[in-house]
Amino acid sequence: MDHSSDRLLLREILRRVSRSFYLTLAVLPSNVRDQVGLAYIFARTADTIADAGSLDHCTRLGCLRQFKQCFIASKIDVENLVAIRQLVIDRFQRASERALLEELVHGFEIYERLLPADRQDIARLLPTLIDGMIFDLCQFPEVNGQTTVTALPSMAELDYYTYAVAGCVGEFWTRMMCRHRPRLSGWDRQAMAREGIRFGKGLQLINVLRDLPEDVRRGRCYIPASLLAEVGLSPQDLLDGKADSAFRPIFRRLILTARDHLDHGWLYTMMIPRAEIRLRLACMWPLLIGLRTLHKLWEAPTILAPAEPIKISRGEVYRIVAATTLTGGCGYVGTAYWGSLRKRLA
Repeated sequence: MDHSSDRLLLREILRRVSRSFYLTLAVLPSNVRDQVGLAYIFARTADTIADAGSLDHCTRLGCLRQFKQCFIASKIDVENLVAIRQLVIDRFQRASERALLEELVHGFEIYERLLPADRQDIARLLPTLIDGMIFDLCQFPEVNGQTTVTALPSMAELDYYTYAVAGCVGEFWTRMMCRHRPRLSGWDRQAMAREGIRFGKGLQLINVLRDLPEDVRRGRCYIPASLLAEVGLSPQDLLDGKADSAFRPIFRRLILTARDHLDHGWLYTMMIPRAEIRLRLACMWPLLIGLRTLHKLWEAPTILAPAEPIKISRGEVYRIVAATTLTGGCGYVGTAYWGSLRKRLA
């Protein structure tokens, strides 16, 4: 993939739309970087369609289903891609999102040049991710342009959601790395894929907990109604900061669930051979950033109406990146740090 237009999409546009995940993408070994980056481009495109708030609910669902079909059909329907792009692009003002949509057809041109097995993996991943976004839109429908505060019914729905929008990436990641990184030839792929699923679920559950105040204001409560009922709360109650004390035990229970998922992610990372430094770092960074975020959430004085978003600073992210890079992704040093952070969530 040495075409200049490919580099524009897989480097510049990807960097602008991938936020902190670009750190992980940038450090990946070169023979898997473009495939993972392209899969992310497609996932980010689907997410952009789902978030096109000025489009009505039914139109967004229709566009997502059309986009999903592009990965199921035996032949790419370019006219369909152009129609989706034209319908959605004018809904966005930010240059990064417009550039992403403008390059949609080009993304599929790159996709068709991939090795068949890599293309198959992406075609297996994207429908699952898009199904998760469709599930999200269907769980939180708009009524006459307004969204009421609605909660997921139970932990089963939350578990499905975290799998569909993130856990499935662990399966994809495992298949892709095993195919292209010979040092992973000894892996039990099915067992490692299961660990990868837990890895992804943990990261998504952190997003759910971190973004809770903003999501609730948008009418989206990913905290299951069954858990809220245990402490006598309704989804609407989460709009009121006074519910903090009643809600905190549920919040902390979910923090511990996320921590347990991340423990499996750490085991996954430590199974990567030491010689695969880039691959280790690509897994270490989101895990350590995620665990530090859980620590911040655990200690937050207010949950439902914080004065500012609860997250770790950019400086701390850079310190994590620097420390793990300087130690060459050393498992002993990393696990000691992991253990010290984990003890704070007990």
